[in-house]
Amino acid sequence: MTACPTLETKRLILRPFRDDDLSDYFRMMDTPELRESLRTPHNEGKTEAWTAMAWWRGQWELRGTGHWAVEEKTSGSFVGRAGLHNPEREDWPGVEVGWALHPDWWGLGYATEAGAESVRYGFEELNESRLFSTILMDNFRSQAVAQRLGFELISTKVLSHYPIEPHGIWALDRK
Repeated sequence: MTACPTLETKRLILRPFRDDDLSDYFRMMDTPELRESLRTPHNEGKTEAWTAMAWWRGQWELRGTGHWAVEEKTSGSFVGRAGLHNPEREDWPGVEVGWALHPDWWGLGYATEAGAESVRYGFEELNESRLFSTILMDNFRSQAVAQRLGFELISTKVLSHYPIEPHGIWALDRK
């Protein structure tokens, strides 16, 4: 049993991470594209991938937020992760909508589709009045997804968990 619900969109299933997602999740996180866009260290391996999956599940249990494993409905293929992130960081802006997909699935609208369902969940189920997205300044693909979802850049700041370079802080208010 988990606090993480399973949701469906037109083409995707957003569900809790399972232990058998580890290989697919690690393959996604190990791609050069994701390592660059998320600034993942090259020495992170399967152990860190498993820890991240457990972290997302644990956040659902403790906070009612977290990322879902995203799979394509028709094929059952693992596409990536998306959802709501609310870590314990003193300078974190609030509940964040985020996504990370395997590059093989880029350009198909899946990040926007999963992001839209995450926004809906954040506003309708969590009753948030404002959602955020924190995106590195050179991650133009994620910035484009945020814009398609209606987010606007409200500030740029260096966050305590990543003091090397600034993030854009994007916000979307409930209408």
